[in-house]
Amino acid sequence: MDDTLAGWLQILALLGALAISYRPLGDFIAHTLTSPKHLRVEKWVYRLAGVDGDADQKWGAYLRGVLAFSAVSVLFLYAFLRLQNHLLLSLGMAAVSPALAWNTASSFVSNTNWQSYAGESTLGYAAQMTGLTVQNFVSATVGIAVVATLIRGFARSKTDQVGNFWVDLTRIVLRVLLPISFVFAVILVACGVVQSLHDIQTITTVAPQGVQHLMTGPVASQEVIKVLGTNGGGFYNANSAHPFENPNGLSNLIEIYLLMVIAVAMPRAFGKMIGDHRQGYAVLAVMALIWAASTAAVTYNELHAVSSEVGHLAGAMMEGKEQRLGIWASALFAAATTVTSTGAVDSSLDSYTPLGGGMAIFNMMLGEIAPGGTGSGLYGMLILAVITVFVAGLMVGRTPEYLGKKIAGREMKFASLYILTTPAVVLIGAGIAMALPGERAAMLNQGPHGFSEVLYAFTSAANNNGSAFAGLSADTAWYNTALGLAMLLGRFLPMVFVLALAGSLAGQQPVPVTAGTLPTHRPLFIGMLTGVVLVVVGLTFFPALALGPLAEGVR
Repeated sequence: MDDTLAGWLQILALLGALAISYRPLGDFIAHTLTSPKHLRVEKWVYRLAGVDGDADQKWGAYLRGVLAFSAVSVLFLYAFLRLQNHLLLSLGMAAVSPALAWNTASSFVSNTNWQSYAGESTLGYAAQMTGLTVQNFVSATVGIAVVATLIRGFARSKTDQVGNFWVDLTRIVLRVLLPISFVFAVILVACGVVQSLHDIQTITTVAPQGVQHLMTGPVASQEVIKVLGTNGGGFYNANSAHPFENPNGLSNLIEIYLLMVIAVAMPRAFGKMIGDHRQGYAVLAVMALIWAASTAAVTYNELHAVSSEVGHLAGAMMEGKEQRLGIWASALFAAATTVTSTGAVDSSLDSYTPLGGGMAIFNMMLGEIAPGGTGSGLYGMLILAVITVFVAGLMVGRTPEYLGKKIAGREMKFASLYILTTPAVVLIGAGIAMALPGERAAMLNQGPHGFSEVLYAFTSAANNNGSAFAGLSADTAWYNTALGLAMLLGRFLPMVFVLALAGSLAGQQPVPVTAGTLPTHRPLFIGMLTGVVLVVVGLTFFPALALGPLAEGVR
């Protein structure tokens, strides 16, 4: 089959699968977050944890639950990694160093899954299954729980209650993530993904030495939640480029679908919970426009830009890409993993063309909102919707409103702080790294590409993506510490402002719709919101992009 036709068919298959899932999954998530009934197993969990499942919390109490749970998770995972050599199924792996253990614990708890290590040579099965995989479930759940409070803030009125964190956490894990993960883990195994407790497999090869020793393990069970929860941390150092994680084109397409499906369904849940599906469709339309533009830009640059005569003869830029997948599938995966907060890769982004790799950085700089991470993509988009109606209100000289709630000074302070947090973490972190000679020496390349490696690292960390330009030697004490801080600040500071905004909105009395109210479900608002995303967020990073991928691309 022609590569172009095959590329378009997989894109259409992906869109079809997402369209089929949109309504049922979105409605089910909304039902999970609003149902007054508790499952029997959920009641057991509440009793064990000492939680009143029928009591809602104020936004401050909800925030304390999020932060306390995440802090305990960091400490638990850190200790788990430091004591790995004493655990069962450690496979003889040594204890992880303090700096790397800190970085890894911060990474997986913040839903980043940045990996400064090779999984197959650093971690045993106990750390992979009990440490990392558990955090893949609960860190994804925290994002969905936080956006649930913001949706409740729009849906409720004259109350200080925004939900119960422990109830949301339990329900999302048990009702949404575990069932889907179980089904698709079996499907991935059927596609050829490894699932085994045998550590080393010895196989006969055609090479002169005759044998090769390959690490196997419980890969499929970790792979499925890696992508479903937009986590991204692979069992192997090569991540989804490794044939044991992603053996063929079908498994590749399934993984792309899984890393997008919950984020795509969240606008449906949003519309269901506020009682107006038109609002969900408007948000989804903006996400779709940005995703389509990103996918087109990455694919075009990888198909048409060549750096040598050899590349021209080969047909395109195949450096860093798997022959079994090709350019179309690799570019689709790269775009999907950076517009979400997944960070999994099936190719080496460091080998992409300057503008192709630059688009991957730009996707993260936009806040990963198209469709974004599990939960975090939607609350990022809703914050930008709040800013959009504020800008529109300034244009016509009236108090802005969104979904019947006034957007006044208090609400705008929270939204503005949210927007400023991530750029501050990225630019300050990258600036300090470039100012230190020892940290500049960690760059494999010099000039604009070397700066892009550092910029990508801090953009990935602060936006909780986890992918990397592989040329940066990040397993140093400084980078492990700095990137760990960037991950935690980039994850939890924005959550503070989202929850505060949710509490402020929930306490308001809804205002009636009048002739002067801006309709937020029509094409005009969709265009305005898209413009705000590109101008307010995108231009913040333009000077940094000009020094990195743009400078390299025009040389």
